[in-house]
Amino acid sequence: MVTYRGRSSPARHRKAADSTGGAAGNERLTAMTGAVLLVLLAVEGLTILSIHQLLTLHFFFGMLLIGPVLLKAGSTGYRFVRYYTHAEQYVRKGPPAILLRLLGPVVLATSTGVIGSGVALAITGPRPSLWLLAHKAFFIIWFGAMSIHVLWYAPRLPRILRSDSPQLRRAKVALAGAGRRWALLVMAVVAGVIIAVATYHLAGSWTTARTAPHLPAAGR
Repeated sequence: MVTYRGRSSPARHRKAADSTGGAAGNERLTAMTGAVLLVLLAVEGLTILSIHQLLTLHFFFGMLLIGPVLLKAGSTGYRFVRYYTHAEQYVRKGPPAILLRLLGPVVLATSTGVIGSGVALAITGPRPSLWLLAHKAFFIIWFGAMSIHVLWYAPRLPRILRSDSPQLRRAKVALAGAGRRWALLVMAVVAGVIIAVATYHLAGSWTTARTAPHLPAAGR
C-alpha cells in the first residue's frame, strides 16, 4: 500500500502541474496576448499620425491597452519567476536570448511609463505639465525598445500559435489549459474596454481645447 501510494503520487503531481500547459502553455498565452497587442498598438499608432482629428480614438485605444498589457506583463513575469526558482519545464526551455533579457525591463518600465503618464494626462487635462514631457520621453524610448522586441518575436508568432506545430505535437501537454488561456485573454480585453468606456469622457477637455502646444504629438 505504501509503495503504491509513493509511486502514484508523483504522477498526480505531474498531472496537476501540466493542467495549465506548463512552459509551452505560458509561451502560448504570451504569444496570444502579443498578437492582440500588435493589432491594438497598430491602431493606436495610426491615431498618432492625425492626433488632432483622432484624439478621442487615441484616448480610447490607449486605455483599452491597459488590460492586455497587464496580462502580457503577468505572463512574462510568471515565466521569469518560474525560471529563476528552477521549475523543471522552464529551466529546460531556457531563458530568452540575452538581448531580449536586457530589453525586457526597458520594455516593461517604458510601457508602464507611457500608460501611466497617459492616464495622468487624461485626468489632469490639457494644460502644461511634466506629465506631457514624461509621456513623450517614455514614448520615444518605448518605441525603440519595442521595435526590436517586435522584430524578434513577430516572425515566431505563427509557429507558436499554430495548434499543429511540431512543438505542440511533441508536447501535447501545451494544449492543456487552453480554455484558461482564452478566458484570461478575453477578460484582459474586456477589462481594457471597460476602462476605456469608463474614461472616455476624459478626452472631452482635450478635444474642446484644441490648443496645439498642449496636445501630445506622440502619445495619449
